[in-house]
Amino acid sequence: MALTGLALLGFVLVHMLGNLHLYDGPWETHEYAETLRDLGTEVIPRTWVLWALRFGLIAAFALHIHSAYSLTRMSRAADRRYPGGRDYIAANYASRTMRWTGPLVGLFVVYHLADLTWGHFNPDYVRGDPYHNVVASLSNLPVAIWYIVANVALATHIYHGAWSMFQSLGINSPRWNPLRRRFAQAFAAVILVGNLSFPILVQAGVIDDGGRSVVREHQEQLDGAAGEALGALGSAP
Repeated sequence: MALTGLALLGFVLVHMLGNLHLYDGPWETHEYAETLRDLGTEVIPRTWVLWALRFGLIAAFALHIHSAYSLTRMSRAADRRYPGGRDYIAANYASRTMRWTGPLVGLFVVYHLADLTWGHFNPDYVRGDPYHNVVASLSNLPVAIWYIVANVALATHIYHGAWSMFQSLGINSPRWNPLRRRFAQAFAAVILVGNLSFPILVQAGVIDDGGRSVVREHQEQLDGAAGEALGALGSAP
């Protein structure tokens, strides 16, 4: 579970850092997305590297869920040995709520993909325009609130996951435990602040495109130029 957790922590960090391109503007965000699709095109077809990364993440996510389910069953089996119930001494709030924050984050991932990748929940979805899609989605207050709640759950999950990951890997010593805790706190805080900034600043109007899609407008310009070129050819003697 520690290894899959490490892979997912890396993805969450890189994903959040990539989303900071929203502060660069609509076209820069589009170019960043296109750069991801163009990875490895010097030697292999377009999007193959991106899809390989996606399949790797899906595998890590599935293995992580399987490990979490197995640990939950073991924990419940152990609970039956204590008729009077457990008295949690060392466990903190984050660790005791892992079984709840995990499924909540899982539901959020599915919604996030359906919302911003597939466009099922976004009535003004434009393929290939992540900036516009983020603004169109998070301008809806209930959606923004859902993103905030889900990312608080994600940060809580990350805090305990980052803390316990080192213990699972055998790095558990009174000498290093304070550093482990500070790392977990800092990592979770960075992810939380970064991810919460997007729905909050969209609602505040800092991230905004005025309902325009630069990708759609660019495509319309290309279509218009192509139409003019065809018209010129058709009228040529």
